[in-house]
Amino acid sequence: MKTYTYTEKKDTRSGFGAGLAELGRTNPNVVALCADLTPSLKMGEFIKENPDRFFQIGIAEANMMGIAAGLTIGGKIPFTGTFANFSTGRVYDQIRQSIAYSGKNVKICASHAGLTLGEDGATHQILEDIGLMKMLPGMVVINPCDYNQTKAATVAIADYEGPVYLRFGRPSVPIFTPEDQTFEIGKAIKLTEGTDVTIVATGHLVWEALEASKVLFEKGISAEVINIHTIKPLDETAILESVSKTGCIVTAEEHNVLGGLGESVARILALNNPTPQEFVGTNDTFGESGTPAQLMDKYELNSAAIVLKAENVIKRK
Repeated sequence: MKTYTYTEKKDTRSGFGAGLAELGRTNPNVVALCADLTPSLKMGEFIKENPDRFFQIGIAEANMMGIAAGLTIGGKIPFTGTFANFSTGRVYDQIRQSIAYSGKNVKICASHAGLTLGEDGATHQILEDIGLMKMLPGMVVINPCDYNQTKAATVAIADYEGPVYLRFGRPSVPIFTPEDQTFEIGKAIKLTEGTDVTIVATGHLVWEALEASKVLFEKGISAEVINIHTIKPLDETAILESVSKTGCIVTAEEHNVLGGLGESVARILALNNPTPQEFVGTNDTFGESGTPAQLMDKYELNSAAIVLKAENVIKRK
């Protein structure tokens, strides 16, 4: 089987910062807005090089979304930046009415998503943002897996006309995708070939899925791992082709199983090819304070959980 290794770990929010800085040099229409969290969003390089194209809105996230929508009317491509909780839950009405309803070309860039925000606890963690955003008509939802893919996604969405939700995180995670990759919205990436079970994962859980595939291989189980970096539009063809071969599937995400990637996959299967499915994600719960590693273990968002779910779903074929 194909295996993946890494030489370093880096936070995906830094990938966003690097991508935004690159856009600052190559696309004069890109502007950035932040709600008093520029260091956390790694926006410093963009600001240093393009001070006249940055707007510090302060702790007024709803106002930031309205300003961003207005900037698109003049041909600008605004990238908003704050924590995922404040990028979605706090400002949902503004996004729905001012951005999604009129298809404004705003890029909503959300850091510190999921449980791996860590010690700040449940009030700052968000596990329902993917569901909130994918339900908005016309909204693209992207959740890349490592530094390189986040940088590539940040650059790519500037060329897409329409609203985008880009989700990334706080902790350092393995870098295992190519530095020179081309990011294609809505196109899943098959990482390993397999015949016994399909594992589709998104964000931080993609590396855990690869680690799980190694354990499964040692147990004589061939797992096909697919990186679903774009949750909407979802690559239905990649999923259906894989399950037609394996006959079962596990979905893995750092998100509530209610409303996340798993439910989107379940809908595709129900409409086209009903298939046994198991879910790795949080189960109708808020998070709590703890280190990212502690929380991922407690809420079973790790390779061990994926291995267990894969073994269970194979029994259901």
